[in-house]
Amino acid sequence: MPRTSRKHQPSASEQLHQLLGEPWPFPGRLPKHDLATWTVTDDWPVRVPVTDAEVDVFEAWFGDLFDELFGPSR
Repeated sequence: MPRTSRKHQPSASEQLHQLLGEPWPFPGRLPKHDLATWTVTDDWPVRVPVTDAEVDVFEAWFGDLFDELFGPSR
């Protein structure tokens, strides 16, 4: 029985190359802002006020994850 070859799905870069006719990223100048030189600064206060409604939203969306990471609430 002959083996059928499956055609691979083109990557996003390959699709852009097909659409634009040029490889991605485009050759040329480097980006104006080099992300490697960025620094992140934490200027938040020590205590950040959070409302009960905000806590409820996080518990509704991420409750399972929180239970997995920190154990079930008591």
